[in-house]
Amino acid sequence: MIAKLPLDSPRWRELHGVEVEEMQVLLEQFAAAAALGGGDAWRRNWTDLAGRLVDDGVLADGAYAALPHLVEAAAIQPPEQTVGFWVDLGFMVTAEHRPPVPAGLEAGFGAALRLAERAAVRSLLAARAPGPDCAQLALSCAAFAGHPMGEVLWRFPDDQEGALLLSCPACGSDTEIPKFLAAPAHPPLEIPLLPVAAGARQEGHPWGEAAAALREEALGEEWEPFLRVARDVAVRGVSSDTSGQAVLCLVAAMVAVRGTPEPAARDLARRLMSLTGRFRCWDCERTWTIADGLWENPDATPSPSAPSQACTDSEESAAEARPAAAEGPPAAAGRSSRTATRFHQEDSRVVAADGTPWGRIAVFSPPAAGSPAGIDALAVVSRPGRPTLVAGAGDHGVVWLWDVADGRIAQDAPPGQHPDAVRSMTALLLPGGRALVASGGDSGTIAVWDPVTGRPVREPAGDRPDGVIAMCPAVLPDGRTLLVTATPRGAVRMWEPESGECVGRLNPYGSPIRSLTAVPVSAGHTLIAAADTAGRVHVWDPAVDDPWDRGAAVPPDPRALADADHRVAAVEAVPTPDRALLATADGLGAVMLWDPATGASVGDGLPSSTGTAGPPLIAAGTADDGRTILVTGARQGQRLRVWEPQTGTVRHIILDLSLTCLAAAGADLIVGHSRGVLSLPLTRR
Repeated sequence: MIAKLPLDSPRWRELHGVEVEEMQVLLEQFAAAAALGGGDAWRRNWTDLAGRLVDDGVLADGAYAALPHLVEAAAIQPPEQTVGFWVDLGFMVTAEHRPPVPAGLEAGFGAALRLAERAAVRSLLAARAPGPDCAQLALSCAAFAGHPMGEVLWRFPDDQEGALLLSCPACGSDTEIPKFLAAPAHPPLEIPLLPVAAGARQEGHPWGEAAAALREEALGEEWEPFLRVARDVAVRGVSSDTSGQAVLCLVAAMVAVRGTPEPAARDLARRLMSLTGRFRCWDCERTWTIADGLWENPDATPSPSAPSQACTDSEESAAEARPAAAEGPPAAAGRSSRTATRFHQEDSRVVAADGTPWGRIAVFSPPAAGSPAGIDALAVVSRPGRPTLVAGAGDHGVVWLWDVADGRIAQDAPPGQHPDAVRSMTALLLPGGRALVASGGDSGTIAVWDPVTGRPVREPAGDRPDGVIAMCPAVLPDGRTLLVTATPRGAVRMWEPESGECVGRLNPYGSPIRSLTAVPVSAGHTLIAAADTAGRVHVWDPAVDDPWDRGAAVPPDPRALADADHRVAAVEAVPTPDRALLATADGLGAVMLWDPATGASVGDGLPSSTGTAGPPLIAAGTADDGRTILVTGARQGQRLRVWEPQTGTVRHIILDLSLTCLAAAGADLIVGHSRGVLSLPLTRR
């Protein structure tokens, strides 16, 4: 018998959430059902009472007196009929806001939880419940055993489209993984560690029969190591010091063997097993088990063997852990840790959390009154001996030019009008130091401008079924500078910029293109690199006439790309002190570097980051002291990662705007956004 507060005690009147008369009726209904060997007359009254005992995550203080009575009454019901009761009880004991157990009720409430664990495990083994209900019941059993993984009841998404919200144990930043329940193609890379011997419960526990129920074929052969962990947990019994990953293995395995319908339950179990993977905090760059992020664990420490990639989402399943980037040369001695420094926008400054300044934000002068200010494409115009200009345009089709030094619209360059919305821009430095700006529209038009006068060099040309999604310059060994354009349908053409004559084609396979860049391989020769919509990287040599002839072009090593599971969505040329490299970014925020002369990966890549997941933006610049700096973000996002490949240093900057495009002008980052353009320093000033 459990020690309980008598129903006729005067103290009942002091407790909120339950009435004595209501309790008496419900207990009588439980007793009648037990006498008849089953029945559900009690369900409606229980549902009404449960809704008052826990409301919007707040547990009523009356629950501590009521639950010992109710648990004792429910424990003698046929186990297959009480699944819903134990799930409701699980939500109660894991409620986010729980008042302390009132004095005098501790012993009775603790005994009720031990009885609830036994009865709920019996229901778990006896019932054939739908997969989601079975998962909630298994988590409730863990909650009754005193394990914090029971709190997943409140945090796990309701359906496959839902997002999983994780909290970093180190810095407290939230990391949201959208569509987490997308079915994983493979098990997580790491098998959770088996519970230590000290984690075994010494007293009797109700989990022994669960171990026998976990058949080897429950999840399939490749999942057997995870099933082995689940059996070990069941044999030892769930206790508060069992690892969170191991408990999650047990929960998922029980869904596989007791959930219905069986095919759907096995699929859900595999997706639940993905909770044993890892995630990377976008903010402090540390890697944790997902179990660490599901509940507040002040003692958690990152595993030194943790994979360096986050469990994130983009075009692929977010549920599977991803391997580290392909290995390159050993890291330089003294390489800093991946722990990131965080900064945020504060009025016109970028500052750290402690108020330490990074540098000032320079807001570029807005266009004329009444003109739309959003910028979707940028180009930096560097001319020998002349001020550096930034060209920008967007949906409005107006090409604006600003002086980088002060952010003012160039006085000698009145804005030009592109025939349609601008989707891409680039600057071309011609022989003799003359510079031009090209812009590409969403209906396939191409315009070329003189940045000194702001006027078109020739009439805009082109009217094609798809837009000019990307463009860049190509410098040829014969001294010519050509304009290269690409469309989503795979047309990659080379143009003589001043005459508008098409002088060559690249991309013989016709792969749909989404990003393009020019990578210098010598003083007078650039290669053209592109990312297609399938995540592949192409490299072409514009100096050869035959598009099937690779010439000097060497694409990134396909095996290294595959081993890193790196589906490229954007490419960018990266200046370094001794050569130019190719950077590739994927939709998860990961970046890898490649040697264009060999196709080999270079150094350690930048791991993926949920905070910058999405259609990638990337820009590469050079600090005043010659250091190479890459900046990445996501279109329509607000977060930037500033990465120094040589040292591994990562800084995060949160801006109060919606990013649309990035460019680097020397040691300044130019940011295009939905309200205009601004610049900020790449290094602390």
